Amino acid sequence: MKPAMERLFIGVDVGGTNLRSALVDGDGRIVERRRCASRIEEGRAGFCQRLLAEISALKDVAAARGADATAVGIGVPGLIASNGLIHSSVNMQPLEGLNLAELVQARSGLPTVCGNDANLIAVGEQRFGAGRGVASCLVVTIGTGLGSGLILDGRLWTGTGGFAAEFGHVTVEPEGRPCPCGNRGCLEQYVSAGALVRLARGCLPEQTGGVLSAERVAALAQQGDAAALAAFDQLGYWLGIALGSLISTLNIETVIIGGGVSESFELLLPAVRRTIQQRCFPQLYAGLVIEKALLGDDAGLLGAAALAATVCGDAG
Repeated sequence: MKPAMERLFIGVDVGGTNLRSALVDGDGRIVERRRCASRIEEGRAGFCQRLLAEISALKDVAAARGADATAVGIGVPGLIASNGLIHSSVNMQPLEGLNLAELVQARSGLPTVCGNDANLIAVGEQRFGAGRGVASCLVVTIGTGLGSGLILDGRLWTGTGGFAAEFGHVTVEPEGRPCPCGNRGCLEQYVSAGALVRLARGCLPEQTGGVLSAERVAALAQQGDAAALAAFDQLGYWLGIALGSLISTLNIETVIIGGGVSESFELLLPAVRRTIQQRCFPQLYAGLVIEKALLGDDAGLLGAAALAATVCGDAG
């Protein structure tokens, strides 16, 4: 009897700077990875041509292994509908109005799904990383902005139209800082790399002219600098306020924190825990686990591949 052909999945992580892709097996092992410049400033047509070329190259790698590239999953920053239509993407504006899933499926011949990049990071962490075996969790990525993905009953929760879990745009300060989304006081304005620098600069006036960075604030905090530690404490306070509301609403098991700022997870954690504990029923807080993400930059690729597998009925 002829052995079954190995089934592999293509995961794609689209960013404003880089277009990253990988060939992934059903256990989350990356067989082949590729990277090229997105060059989105050159327009939609050129970007799509590069994307399809990367997918084609990975199909060739799979074929050379005697394997089958079965489906494609793509993560894109922005508001992505359940059907793959890109409604809004600050970093990838030429793609707005495009159904990227339909285009790739038609051109590549492979079943294709497309989703918000933070959602796919959540899928990656839940399937293969810090959330493995967890039925309900929120994955928060803190970097230039604040992204998130929500897993409920073991599945990605995307809401009615596919736009759920925009946790970074929960209001934490009603008359607070203006946000590019049009709201005021969004969590993202208080919990991000930029917010950390603003908080620290207010206490460290000698650090001016762009010299101060989130990495520098973290280094100062690790050295015991009181002002830098206070900035992390304030960041954790704002994050804890928003998480407290979410936990009171959903009673989730685990919060997973990733992104660049998560490299300073231990500096952030005390204030997050303290604030959640102050704002939740003890029964809700008692079993809550707060963990650092494990997969780093691979989370989005693995999540995209895992989502692609669901198209073929290979994963839950």
